[in-house]
Order: sequence, then structure tokens, then C-alpha cells
Amino acid sequence: MRVLYTFCFLLLTVVVVANERPNILIIVADDLGYSDLGCYGGEINTPHLDALAYNGIRMTQMYNMGRCCPSRASILTGQYPHRVGLGHMIKDIGRPGYRGSLADDAVTSGQLMQMSGYRTFLAGKWHLGTPNPTEHGFEQSYGTVKSGRHYFDPTQLDRFPNKDESIQYAPGSFHATDATVDHALQFLQLGRQTPERPWFLYLAFNAPHFPLHAWPADIARYKDRYHAGWDVIREARLKRMKKLGVIARNSQLSKRSLYWDWGETAPRRNPAWDSLPADRRGDLARRMAIYAAMVDQMDRNIGRVVDDLKANNEFKNTLIVFISDNGACYEWDPFGFDVWSSRNNKLHWGDQLELMGNAESYHSIGSGWSNASNTPFRLYKHYSHEGGISMPAIIHWPEANLPKAKIIDTPVHIVDLVPTMLAAAQADYPQQRDGKPTMKLPGISLIDLWQTGTVSHHLNKRALFFEHQGSRAVREGDWKLVATRGDPWELYNIANDRIESRNLVKRHPVLAKQLASKWDLWAERNQVTPLPENLGADYLPPLPSNK
Repeated sequence: MRVLYTFCFLLLTVVVVANERPNILIIVADDLGYSDLGCYGGEINTPHLDALAYNGIRMTQMYNMGRCCPSRASILTGQYPHRVGLGHMIKDIGRPGYRGSLADDAVTSGQLMQMSGYRTFLAGKWHLGTPNPTEHGFEQSYGTVKSGRHYFDPTQLDRFPNKDESIQYAPGSFHATDATVDHALQFLQLGRQTPERPWFLYLAFNAPHFPLHAWPADIARYKDRYHAGWDVIREARLKRMKKLGVIARNSQLSKRSLYWDWGETAPRRNPAWDSLPADRRGDLARRMAIYAAMVDQMDRNIGRVVDDLKANNEFKNTLIVFISDNGACYEWDPFGFDVWSSRNNKLHWGDQLELMGNAESYHSIGSGWSNASNTPFRLYKHYSHEGGISMPAIIHWPEANLPKAKIIDTPVHIVDLVPTMLAAAQADYPQQRDGKPTMKLPGISLIDLWQTGTVSHHLNKRALFFEHQGSRAVREGDWKLVATRGDPWELYNIANDRIESRNLVKRHPVLAKQLASKWDLWAERNQVTPLPENLGADYLPPLPSNK
């Protein structure tokens, strides 16, 4: 049992009545690509998220940490992940930044909101290396405490503090995406028993993380949509993205991305769709159809939450933030895997296609479709290039008079979410914990940016940092220094080249050196370096000792 501590909050000069503060709903998708949603150029049906976007704000350069555990650590603590022990995944490799579980001195948003008078609930994925979210500030929790599990198996999701309070489902009627929202709505009803207190709900879907599991009726809507292939889909998405304004009008499409197969150090490039045999194209089109069905189902369930807020007169004064934890997942090659994350792939054809996506199946989409989900960027989840750390970000809060259909291209980071939540809740970060100073938050509130569109000095001048598995980056202003694992730095002007196609490191060596020095200093201060040579992951070769 984690020891409970006393928090000391700075008093505000303005006292605000508790029920005037907004409810806060943070929604996180798992492995959703930048361009998957309709409002970001995708062909997947997402009317509920589109409605939030067109009546709120879309951010086009909000960044995550490129992988589930690190991103969730930042979302829930406001710290860079290594600083709270989650620089990699949930395996402890004996290094302070890579302990695989939430550090003892980490303060979660659940704790912060609870101490500022909020009811706090979690529905969905936790994945911070500790077994019970209710020991970290959430009074009720339902979902997976580890990574993505089997969507049709109710035993894969846990209910805290009392597992007997889980909703019971008839055989064949359970799907984790639906069940997550069933419990979220139950938690909101519980929160309404104390109307004088606002609530915070962290709604963290597993979808569309593998395995690809969806209801047959949802898959049927996309059955024929992806036979055109990823090359055609990428071109069509880019065209819509330009029209919507979520990518620059002069943006080009990146080359088909490289991929690193399980355990390999040398990359290969995704093939042209038309170069594949017909039976392989059929298998891959079915995989993407199931993926799209999972996104569609997630959107439908978000619509259930929105309808519930409206029915209870809470919609206008609820701050809703929708994001993804990383770019789409490429693991591990263009054909995807089956059975479990590995090099195992099975080619399906004929009547076998109809069985894909059911409770007995286990598939991923592979690097070709992941590249399409991240249109128009390079690379994917695991990496610090734009395809790995870029995500859709939708903000909706009518009571705060946010502009409608506003697109903001200011670079921001998920470490900004906790300061933003505190500002919305009219609360300050604790200055002490157990008599000791707490770690300073690296992010800043985004509310002024959302309300006015004005870029403050702090937003304009600060640097944003990234690292996962040796892939690393620093973004400052229009410039980004980035590298894949074990490779030298590359330099890009993101304002002119967001697809990272023209490496300017030799043209601007002084700037590259300055940015590298800033990354080195950040890495030292945040328990990132020295980079571990071996992270204990079978799919990842050790770094050469001289890198």
C-alpha cells in the first residue's frame, strides 16, 4: 500500500465557487494515427469527435512521447516520463529513469484534482507499472492496468476498489470499448451524488491498439473501403487534410516509411500496394477495415458520453480534451503480426477473411497501414519523428468561450495538460510533499492560447524534448533536431518541411550543436542519460556501447 502524504497548495487570491469550476474529461485513444479521424482528414466515420472539433479547437502540433507508458506518465503527472521512472515500459532495468513503475515522488492528476475538491474517476487503460489506480488519486477505476488486452474477454479488465461492482455481461455481449464507457457513465452518476463538487474523468480507451477486435456490423461498414490500398488512401487523406487546414497547403507526402523488423538493425521500406499479390492485399485490407471499425466504435462510445453530459446539463461546463498516446503502431513489418506481438504472420484468404476480428483472432495492421494512419509523416509509434509523436488533439469547452472551428498550430506538449487542468480547476501545484519540495512542472497552461490564440513568450521560446528507446528529439520554434536509435542527429525546419525530408544538419551545424546541447542538458536533468544499452526487450537490439 502506498503511503499517503499531505499536500500543501498555494491559496488563490480569487475564490471561486466549487460548482462554477468545470468538470474535466480527458479522453485518450491508444495508437490512433494523426490522420485517422474525419476532422483530421481520415475516411473513418467519426461524427461525434468531428462535432467536438468543429465546435471547438483542433491543435495540429500537440506532441506526445511516442509510446504508451511514457505518454501516459506525462499525461497523468505533467512530468517528462523518465523523471517519474517510466522512460521505457513497465520492466525495471535498475536505472532511475527506467524503473518501470510510477516513482514514489510522482504526483498524479488524480491526486491533484482530488486535493482541489474534485471527484476523480478512471475508465480504461492505466499502464503505469503499479497495480491499482485508486492508490494514486482515483476513487473509482475500471480497465486494464497493463497494456492492450483481449477486447472480448471481461477478465482482462479490473475494477477497483471492489471488483464485485463490475457490470456483468451476458456471454458474447462484452467488448472492452463498450464496457469502458458503461463503467465511465456509472462513475459519472456516482459523481453527481455530490453536485457541489466537480468531477475529473480520465477516459483512456484501449482502441485501436492491437489485437484487432471489432463487432461484425462495424467491420461490415468498412469491408470494401481499403482494397484501394495504402498508397491511394495516403494521397486521398493528404488532399482532405489540406482542405481542412490541419496540414500546410504546400505539404508533400513523405516517402513510404522505413520499418525495422523484430530484432533487426537494418531498416527496409514499405512496399508499393500494387506490388503485393492479390491474396496479401485482401488480408491487409481486412486488417485495416477492422482497425477502422474499432475507431468508429470508439467514436460512437464518446458520443454516448457526450449525450450523457447533455442530458445532465453538464456539457457546456465540461472541459473535454481528446488526444492519442502516440502515432499509429507499425509492429513489425508491412504485413502485421498474428497470435501475439512477434514476427509471426499468417496470410488469410477466402472464407478466412470473415473470421478476422472475432474473439478467436489476433492481428495487427502492420507498418504499411500505420504509415497511412500517420499521413503525411515519417515513421510511427516508438519513434521521435513526426509520425511517432504527432497526434490529433481536440479541445471543447463552451463555458470558457473557446472559439469554434479554430485550428491552432502552436507547438505544445502533453506535459502541458496537468498545468492546464490546474488552471481550469483554479488550483496550484503542491509546493511540498512530505515536507520536501516537489519537482517543478515543465509545462504551462494552454487556456490563454485556446481562448485568445495568442502565443505567449514562454510558448514561443521554450524547447520540447523527447526520447524513447534511443529515438530522441528536441523541438524549439520552427526547428527540430531528431534521431533514430543509434543514429546521428538530423535537423529539420518543421515550418517548411514537417514531413522531415530535407536534413539541414550540415547546412546549420552551429544550430544543430546548440539544440543537441539543450537535449543533453534536459536528458541529464530528467534521468534519461546515459541511454541504456539494453532495455531488456527482445525486439530491440542493444545499442552499440560507443553510441
